[in-house]
Parts: sequence; C-alpha cells; structure tokens
Amino acid sequence: MTDAPAMAAEMTAVSAEHHDPQQPDDERWMREALALAQQGAAAGEVPVGALVLQQGRVVGRGFNQPVDTHDPTAHAEVLALRDAARTLGNYRLPGCTLVVTLEPCAMCAGAIQHARIARLVFGARDPKTGACGSVIDLFGEYRLNHHARVTGGVLAAECGQQLSSFFADRRRASRAPAVAPAGLPVGHDDPR
Repeated sequence: MTDAPAMAAEMTAVSAEHHDPQQPDDERWMREALALAQQGAAAGEVPVGALVLQQGRVVGRGFNQPVDTHDPTAHAEVLALRDAARTLGNYRLPGCTLVVTLEPCAMCAGAIQHARIARLVFGARDPKTGACGSVIDLFGEYRLNHHARVTGGVLAAECGQQLSSFFADRRRASRAPAVAPAGLPVGHDDPR
C-alpha cells in the first residue's frame, strides 16, 4: 500500500526543482531553432525546430521531417539528438542543452531523458501532447531516473505564431476552390 500524500509531496518537490529560470542566451538559441522550424515549414512539415548545445556551441540540429521521411519518430528533437550523438560519438549527451520551439511530446521527452540531456528549453506549450506540464510532466515524474532542468515559454508568442500561421495557411489552402484547366469542369484532370 502506498502513502498517497507522501507520494504527492515528493512529486511536487521533484516537479518544482526541475524548472529552471531563463538564461541570457536562451532567446538567441530559440531564434536559431525558429529558423530550423521554418525549413520544416518550407518542406510542408509542421514547423518545429530543435538544436542541441554543448558548452555554448551547436552540436546537433533538427526540424520535423516525419512526412518526408515516412518516419513517425522524425520529430525535430529526435533528429537533433541523433545529430548530436553522431557529432559527439556518444548516445549519452550529459551536460548538453536541447532547445526546441514546441513543448516536447512523450516520445521526445523520453528520448531526451534517455540521452541524459541536462537542460531542456522550449518555446510554445502544446496543450494536446505536451509532456512538460501541459498534458503530463515526464520531467517531474520522480520515479524516472533522469530529470532534465526545464525552462518553458522562451519566445512562446513567436513560436506559437509560427505554428498558428502554418496551420491557418493549410486550412486556407484546403478550402480554396478547385481551378480546372480551361474548358474542363472542376474535378477533372487535364488529359494532357
């Protein structure tokens, strides 16, 4: 039998201690992640960008590519972690910081934990799949063996706007009337 009040108090303590204040260079790095996200948007992917830092230098970069690569795990964070692991020659990335434009999902949060990332910085919250407090808080789960320090909300408005604009453009495009080549009814392909 578990002591629920004691467990709740312990979880609250772990959750509170893993939140980190914003650092002076966080906005600079988030702007670079936003630029990576724009590369994804240009390729028709949901615009999320991520980078991994070690001692103030970028060692890994990624932007969403699940559609292009036909890979459901090709989220920006996972690709940035893979790039950093190749660069550093190690699947463990202790002492590194991951900067990402959107709050990580459970899959990405798990990858961040397994990589032993020391610090996570994210921009916009994700109220549908966010695993850093919006839906669940994997970094505050005391039973897990690694806890990255988390700073959320860095350039949140800009990160959120980039995503909102992308989805608004997609909705607009899907509602646009079909235009058929001259002389053909809408819905018919040009026979050429």
